[in-house]
Amino acid sequence: QVQLVESGGGLVQIGGSLRLSCVASENIFNINFIVWYRQTPGNQRERVAHITSGGFPNYADSVKGRFTISRDGTRNTVYLEMNNLKSEDSGVYYCNTPAGIASDKWGQGTQVTVSS
Repeated sequence: QVQLVESGGGLVQIGGSLRLSCVASENIFNINFIVWYRQTPGNQRERVAHITSGGFPNYADSVKGRFTISRDGTRNTVYLEMNNLKSEDSGVYYCNTPAGIASDKWGQGTQVTVSS
């Protein structure tokens, strides 16, 4: 099963930006889609965005126009560019594949904290 490692989180002020990275252990073009989720304490994971093997992005309504998902095949990496961050964007961000989601296997995630 492909291994994914998230990074790039941190503390940022409201209105700021961050870029998260998700590095895969194999060719990302062989994966049907890669999804970014986020989770806050006491809440279920929320899908934020995904990108298909064909490069088509899809976003949750809450992040449309602010977040951009992209990929770099030479680095087997999927990025999540987050702009105009709001306090409600805070949480632990995870990336995953359909197989990982189905088997409920998740990585460490990366913490994003948006403060005033």
